[in-house]
Amino acid sequence: MSHDRPGGRRVPTGPLLVSLAVLTLVSAVVSLALGSEPLEVSGVVDVLRARLSGGVGADPTYDTIVWELRAPRIIMGMVVGAGLAMAGACMQTLVRNPLADPYLLGVSAGAGVGATLVIVLGVFSGLGIWALSFGALGGALAATALVFGISMWQGGITPLRLVLTGVVMSAAFSSVSSFLVFFSADPRATQSVLFWLLGSLSGSVWDQILPSVIVVAVAMVILLALHSWLDALAAGADVASALGVPVKTLRIGLFVVTSVLVGVLVAVSGGIGFVGLVVPHLARILVGALHRNVLPVAAVGGALFMLWVDVAARVIVRPQEIPLSVVTGLVGAPIFLFLLGRRHYSYSGGGE
Repeated sequence: MSHDRPGGRRVPTGPLLVSLAVLTLVSAVVSLALGSEPLEVSGVVDVLRARLSGGVGADPTYDTIVWELRAPRIIMGMVVGAGLAMAGACMQTLVRNPLADPYLLGVSAGAGVGATLVIVLGVFSGLGIWALSFGALGGALAATALVFGISMWQGGITPLRLVLTGVVMSAAFSSVSSFLVFFSADPRATQSVLFWLLGSLSGSVWDQILPSVIVVAVAMVILLALHSWLDALAAGADVASALGVPVKTLRIGLFVVTSVLVGVLVAVSGGIGFVGLVVPHLARILVGALHRNVLPVAAVGGALFMLWVDVAARVIVRPQEIPLSVVTGLVGAPIFLFLLGRRHYSYSGGGE
């Protein structure tokens, strides 16, 4: 596998991570002032200073907009962006395919079925604000179990089998969602399903953030602990086996970690495309192919990317909001085509 920048140069990982982290923090504060109702940055800073010191902002309007409405979705956006970028990097290694994204295994489509059941039929309505997330997570985990079971029944987890099974099951789950929407008598429910399927952070609340942060953090620790095995697996199953890597066990472990991670993120944000596809490639171009470098850079880069995607979704046609996948598609597609055209960048893979 080769991920060369022109001349073989690499950006030092440490300084890059610090720079990205600082840029993300500054961007988060600035983004709190942007939205359907522009705010003064000084007022935003006052609210943050008061809240972080245990008080309440002096201006009730600013306090409500900044702390109750925008802060949860901005933090959730960064968490989702970091998690999807990590999941994308892991999935591309697992199936040894540069076009793989976190939703390859049908997790997003399964979550879509669960979310559609909640929106159209009112399933789990007794759970209140948690109903949609619970339904989506249930659908995602059910899809994961089904894809895993089919793959094992057919002879075990291999890159080709995972890709084919995931693609087929995604199509099947999407058909189920379409069927439910087609027979819905409520046009508003149909619109809500479409908006959710394309990704949105508008429903983010403080209570949802901690579980998502924990899942992303645990996944990061696990993947970084396995970074050398991931490097070996990226070179091919034969190479990994020769180096003593338990390939079958590793593939199952990566499948489970990635599926749970993506399932939790989709449950709180819907399906957001291109983040897990483009960001890992950008990380590899900057720091090379080693996963100990790629994973943290992709995570911080994904957080920064999603932060500004959410700002664009809120600002472009304000006071209306654009689904996040619309923005990521418009931005991510040109970036990915540019990466494909780079003479010095390649991602070798394929086979088992």
